[in-house]
Amino acid sequence: MRVVLGVGAGIAAYKACELLRLLTESGHQVRVVPTPAALNFVGAATWAALSGQPVEVTPWESVQDVPHVRLGQEADLVMVAPATADLLARAALGMSDDLLTAVLLTARCPVVFAPAMHTEMWEHPATRANVATLRGRGCLVLDPASGRLTGADTGPGRLPEPAELFAVAQRVLARGGRALAADLAGRTFVVSAGGTREELDPVRYLGNWSSGKQGYALARTAASRGAAVTLVAANTDLPDPAGVHVVRVTSAAQLREAVLAAAPAADAIVMAAAIADFRPAQRSAVKIKKTGAQPDPIVLAENPDIVRDLVAARQRPDQLIVAFGAETGDVLANGREKLARKGCDLLVVNQVGNGLAFGTPDNEVAVLSADGTEVKLARAPKDEIADEVWDIIAARLPAADG
Repeated sequence: MRVVLGVGAGIAAYKACELLRLLTESGHQVRVVPTPAALNFVGAATWAALSGQPVEVTPWESVQDVPHVRLGQEADLVMVAPATADLLARAALGMSDDLLTAVLLTARCPVVFAPAMHTEMWEHPATRANVATLRGRGCLVLDPASGRLTGADTGPGRLPEPAELFAVAQRVLARGGRALAADLAGRTFVVSAGGTREELDPVRYLGNWSSGKQGYALARTAASRGAAVTLVAANTDLPDPAGVHVVRVTSAAQLREAVLAAAPAADAIVMAAAIADFRPAQRSAVKIKKTGAQPDPIVLAENPDIVRDLVAARQRPDQLIVAFGAETGDVLANGREKLARKGCDLLVVNQVGNGLAFGTPDNEVAVLSADGTEVKLARAPKDEIADEVWDIIAARLPAADG
């Protein structure tokens, strides 16, 4: 695939070097188009050496090739990382005062912006308006990550990690075409992921083998298709997906609180986390030690059914609630029983145990619906499974406003 990597004049330009390496090593042909000011952070020689392609910053270089038109016309993807406040403003106004902004005007492929700037600049009404304008034109503008910025400042405005930006690029390229690049724009989703832990004492807990990979794939793919996503993550060590707001929790009670708080604004809630059915009825304040005697039995209490709570609290009749079911034995029969018991709209069920599903890079699922339909998704990487699940969800959502 032919990718144009635009680089704005921000300190995060150094991260784009790793993104470039990931793109080229995966077989993509990448042309780096920095703004003139971006060369103050990373020089043209670095971009040329890493990409194996010439680097130009103005339309007046290699004029015989008409680069300001040709690069955009021929690209399969244009990704701008970092996209500064100034660059977003010029793109929103349709300016073409350098080669990169000219390429943005001629591109007929998906265009992805990865903003990076100080928090005050990101939150300024002018920047928010420019982002809304670009999103309204079909561009995918990711929300920045939160974390350490230039100097001692911390907050929203950090460029997402290169591996996560690469994952977004791969998902956009896999789907192809502007119409598909941001087909979930205007949607708001809540996704849960990972496995909850219920404390026995300050050292031990009851838990499960969930890695959170499928839930993270769902969040990542939804964001790469333009949705606003809140990911409630329980005990994972995975990097935050690019463009996703992440809320970290430990226990089922904390996950319930976070999901119910985010639920009212959501078009769909996808409960992919493996939530403990039980918790110790009493948590020991100190470590339970060996005494040589038979230990006291651990008495369990049942955790709330969060999906049923979401169904009961649903205020919008068009809001979709999707549960996941990790099953053994007769997976489909167990899944249908769970779907009826929980009262949700869809249930994604899969076989677990013996090396299946938990912690693996792929999955095989069936999507059961309350209306009796059933869709089986063949074994595939979890990002691809996630895309197919969102396709099923999107087909059931009402038309987006506007």
